[in-house]
Amino acid sequence: MAAHRDRNPFHEEEDDVNPFSNSSHSRLPTLPPEPISYNYDRNPAIDITLDKATNLKQKERELQAKEAEIKRREEEVKKKEEALAKAGVFLDVKNWPPFFPIIHHDISNEIPNYLHRMQYVAFSTFLGLALCLLWNVISVSTASIKGEGIAIWFLAVIYFIIGVPGAYFLWYRPLYRACRKDSAFKFGWFFMFYMIHICFCIYASIAPPIVYGGLSFPGFLSAIHVMSDNALVGIFYFVGFGLFCVETLLSIWVIQRVYRYFRGTGKAAEAKRYAARGVAMETVSL
Repeated sequence: MAAHRDRNPFHEEEDDVNPFSNSSHSRLPTLPPEPISYNYDRNPAIDITLDKATNLKQKERELQAKEAEIKRREEEVKKKEEALAKAGVFLDVKNWPPFFPIIHHDISNEIPNYLHRMQYVAFSTFLGLALCLLWNVISVSTASIKGEGIAIWFLAVIYFIIGVPGAYFLWYRPLYRACRKDSAFKFGWFFMFYMIHICFCIYASIAPPIVYGGLSFPGFLSAIHVMSDNALVGIFYFVGFGLFCVETLLSIWVIQRVYRYFRGTGKAAEAKRYAARGVAMETVSL
């Protein structure tokens, strides 16, 4: 009876599905271990290296396109400037001094090579005049402090304020434009005011006792006068006298060279024709 007893139909199923049974007897496949992650069921990080490389290449292409556009515009501006220069029209862009541009000055590119030396020396006389007038203010200031009066100091300051820009607009810029455009009219303007400049330098180097005893200039006579009262002031005045002497000599050299060039190129005859034409027009108008 016991041999024919029915087996428990749930015996093997319990072994097959029993989760607590030994794993060696389990028929369920073993799952691989999951990697440790801290995303907590969030989407995994996306690799954007390719996107970054694409963006960098795109930005590089944009920069190259902008650079090409800037070069194209620069070339167009340069061509326009060259066309204007050929037509006799020049754009005076302020570029000097480099740290604070207040005037246009480009001898190496705008003045012919054979006139470079003359133009550079002329520019040196302009800067030399500025130095002379500045030293004039310093030396006259020492004399004013030592009891020579305040009026001579005001005169020295007026000379500097008027003299430096006056020299640039009245004779240096006309010479620069005359050499650049080869204009006979500009040369004539330069000769007229540069002669006044030379006469002024000669007067300042002598300093005759006409206005306030000549003490508003550090000339030879004023230097002797103040030397008898104060040796330090006299030294300042003698240095100013030397500066004005050098300025006078350089200015004479410049006007001689400019005149030789002016005569050698036939600009003198052209200037005479301009003058004769002006006299004729005045006569007809009368």
